[in-house]
Amino acid sequence: MKIFVREYLISILLTILLIFILSIVISNTGVPEKIIKPATIAITSLSLMFGAFRISKSKKEKGILNGCILGLIYMITLYIISGFLTLEFTLTINSIIMIFLGILGGVVGGIIGVNF
Repeated sequence: MKIFVREYLISILLTILLIFILSIVISNTGVPEKIIKPATIAITSLSLMFGAFRISKSKKEKGILNGCILGLIYMITLYIISGFLTLEFTLTINSIIMIFLGILGGVVGGIIGVNF
C-alpha cells in the first residue's frame, strides 16, 4: 500500500511539473493554445505510465492490475478536483477519453514495469 501512495504522489507531482513546463512554453513561444488539451492528456498518461512502471517493477507481478488501479484512482481524483474547480461534474466524451487514456497509460506502464 505504501508503494501505491508514493507512486501516486510521484505521478501527481510529475504531472504538475510537466503542466507547469507546458504553460511556460506556451506563454513564451508561438506554440498554439490548441495543443493544450492533447498535451495535457499525453502528460497525464505519461505520468501514470511512469508511476505504474515503478510500482510493477518493484512488485514484479500483476502489472496490468497495479497499473489499472493506479490509473483509476488517479483519474477519479483528477475528475473530482476538476469538478470542484469548475463547479461542473458532467461526464463528457472528452472526460471519458481522458479517463480511458489515463487508465491505459497506467496499464501500459504496469506491463512494461513487470517485464523490465
